[in-house]
Amino acid sequence: MNRKKKINQILKAKQKKHNAKLHKSNKPRYISKAERAKLEAQNEQEQNTDVTVASPEQLDTPEK
Repeated sequence: MNRKKKINQILKAKQKKHNAKLHKSNKPRYISKAERAKLEAQNEQEQNTDVTVASPEQLDTPEK
């Protein structure tokens, strides 16, 4: 009886681990505080370049 119980425990544990690998968590990846600051600085820089590029074009267009 003990031998059967032990084999069943091992097989159930393997099946449980396999199931866990198939069903990944939907939890988002952790982003550290430094990474968030870096991404924010990049976004801010991109917005600044977009504003400077857009403003000369708006000035060149004739008003009606």
